[in-house]
Formats: sequence, C-alpha cells, structure tokens
Amino acid sequence: MKTLVFPSLACAVAIVVSAAFPTNLRGADFKGLISPLVDREYSSLEKLYVHCHSHPELSFREQKTAARLAEELKALGIEVTTGVGGHGVVGVLKNGAGPTILVRTDLDALPVKEQTGLPYASTVRATNDAGLEVDVMHACGHDVHITSLVGTARVLTQLKSSWSGTIVFIGQPAEERGAGARAMLKDGLFTRFPKPDYCLALHVSSDMPAGSVGVVEGFVLANVDSVDITMRGLGGHGAWPHKTKDPIVLAAQSIMAMQTIVSRETDPLESAVVTVGSVHGGTKHNIIPDEVKLQITVRSFTDEVRARTLESIKRVVRGQAISAGIPEDKLPVVHVDEREFTPATYNHPDLARRLGGTFKQLFGEKNVIKRKPVMGGEDFSEYGRTADKIPICLFWLGTIEPDRVAESERTGKPLPALHSSLYRPVPEPSIKTGVTAMSAAVLELAGRK
Repeated sequence: MKTLVFPSLACAVAIVVSAAFPTNLRGADFKGLISPLVDREYSSLEKLYVHCHSHPELSFREQKTAARLAEELKALGIEVTTGVGGHGVVGVLKNGAGPTILVRTDLDALPVKEQTGLPYASTVRATNDAGLEVDVMHACGHDVHITSLVGTARVLTQLKSSWSGTIVFIGQPAEERGAGARAMLKDGLFTRFPKPDYCLALHVSSDMPAGSVGVVEGFVLANVDSVDITMRGLGGHGAWPHKTKDPIVLAAQSIMAMQTIVSRETDPLESAVVTVGSVHGGTKHNIIPDEVKLQITVRSFTDEVRARTLESIKRVVRGQAISAGIPEDKLPVVHVDEREFTPATYNHPDLARRLGGTFKQLFGEKNVIKRKPVMGGEDFSEYGRTADKIPICLFWLGTIEPDRVAESERTGKPLPALHSSLYRPVPEPSIKTGVTAMSAAVLELAGRK
C-alpha cells in the first residue's frame, strides 16, 4: 500500500488559533491526502450505506448493526470491544504518542414507515418495547453516520505514517432514546479505554446541500425533557357536569396557561419551548372521565432555564387544579422522565472555530455554513459533561441535492425534515464529504510524525 506524507511546512496556510488549543503543523494539504483514498473506497462505502439503510434496528436492539461495525473496524486491524453500554462498539487505534481523539457514530433507527420510494428503502418491521410491531427506518441519517465513521477509519489507517496519537472509534446505541451515551460512559468508556482529549461527531442536515458542512460555536442543540402529566378529577355523566370535577376542562386550561411560561416567564433573550404533543382522556361523548394524560416536550439551552421551566410547569398545573377545587389527594401528577433527558450539546468555541478553518481550506468558504443553534436534541452532549469537561464538537453534514435545496429556498416549500418518512439523503457526495471532513478534523487535532 502506498505511503503518503504531509507536504512541507512551506506550503502551510497560517490560521489564528486560540491558545487554548496548541497549534500543530497547520495548513497541510488534507484534501490532496484524503480525496484519493475516499474515491478509492467510495464504491465499497456506498454498498455499506445501502446495507445499513435497508437493515435498520430500533434503539437498544442494534445487535446486527453493531456486529457489522465491529467487523468493519476489525478488518482494519483496529482493537475492538463490543457490548459496551448495551450494543456499543469501541475500536481503539493506537499510533504512537499524541492526542486521543474520540470519533462517534450512533447506530439506531426510528419507528417510521419509509415512503421515499428508493430501491433500497427499508421494509423492516420490528417489535418495540411495548410489544407492538412497527416499521423501522433510518430517518435521522445514522446510516450515513456509520458509513462516514467506517470511511474515516479506512482513511486514517492508510495515513498512519502521517499522524500520531490514539483514535477511539465508537458506535453508540440508543441515541434516539437519549440513553446510549450515558450507558457507554457508565460502562467505563472513559476508564476502560483511552480517555479522549477531544470528542468529534457529525450529524446529517435535511436542509443543507450535499458537499457542504455546517459549524456552530457554542450551543448546537437543546436540552430535551419529556414530561408526563396526569390531570385527575371526579368523573360522571356529561349531562350533570356540576356533579363532577372535569379533568378535560382542567387539562385545556392548563395547556393554555402553560403558554405563558415561555412568553411571560422566560427572558426574551433566552430560548425555551413547551409543546404539548399528546392529550388522552375520555371514552365516550357523554362521560366525563376521572383523568386526562398529557405528554409534553420541553426544550431549552441553559441548565437554569431548564430548571425554571420544569418548575413552572409543575406550579401552573397545580395552581389550575387548586383553582378548580380539586382536592389535595387528586392534584395533578407530574413526572419528568430523567431516563430520557438529553442535555444541550455545546461545541467548545475554540475547537469549533479551529475545525471550521480546516473545513474552509478543504471545501471553500461557500461550502462551510455558519449555522444557528436548533431545538433538536443529541446525547453526544454527554461526552462533554463529565468531570473532565472534554472539548467536543458536532458539525452538520449536508445531504440534499443542491437543486432541491435551491428550489426549497426559492419557493418556501420546506424539504422533508429529519425523522420524516420522506427524508432521503443523497449518498454521493454526502458520504464523501462526511469522510473527508471527519478525517481532516482528526488529522488537524492529531500529532505529527
């Protein structure tokens, strides 16, 4: 196999980098190093992508996906451990002294029926935790993530003569449930394996053109909380409402009252979302039920806004119930599901800025998009919230044909979003860009031989 080396420092392009991140040799022609290898590997990577897309698995059930990832990494001579935090995969590639860099992909898919019409569309059905048979689809691009990680591993193993340090490749389960990262950390990710100096991930975007990447300094994604509320009352006949305590009316009043938590209790310069996504109560037209159940998603960025918003929800629904004359033993039950809490993803600004400079060299200024934070959630955040406060960076990967993006911008008609049954990333150049960007990010941070 041909050995490639970095060009001399005389070719370097100077970029100012924060002193928080010591500068290695900079400005190497990453594209010249990486692109030929990506082109050589692409045919095989596309087949891997099609396989992953056609064989999705639900959260906590990623056994075959994990096995395939482990097989791919082992074939490269990488030391692989499976079963970490469930179906988590850890591959360690040691290459002398230098920084330790963690590169993460998620493995799980969603209970969505694919309607893209692609020849390799998923037809998989599986049993969920409730025992129900559901359709399964990679509607959030984790198949692109897996393929990009494998491609990055292939590139970097072929460039071992050009960098030094340790790379920890991880395949993480249960991202869609907000639990996989915590499970892997609890199972010793940072103690059983080399502790990273940096953690990197990419995530597909459903509204950016393929061939582009997006970078955010600071908050990228939000805190995500799931809140379940049981509004309790005294049921009875719909013809005699005065003899009841109607939990449906109480639920309606509470839903409206909760709208003021963001509009009147949250600093306008802060961000929060309180969305009631599910209301269930009653069985028949003329029966006032004993209870109504609400399911709420709560989004925020800072821990302070999160805590205030959750407390406000509890106060509002309790106050509405008291005003309706609900007795103490029938006041609403509010449950915040900490198991599915996903903390906000915060890119270390200096790290994001540094990688953004590298991406501009690779792809050109116009293909590196400065993105705003969004209220979606991602448990990649967990890797930066341990006591070690490891710098992390998640960047966005464009996956949509440029003409479709341009048409959407021209007409205002939105493209299918992530988690949509119609979301369909274009494999090339999405995968090539993902592999190139992640490989260059690792080379930027690694030591030099």
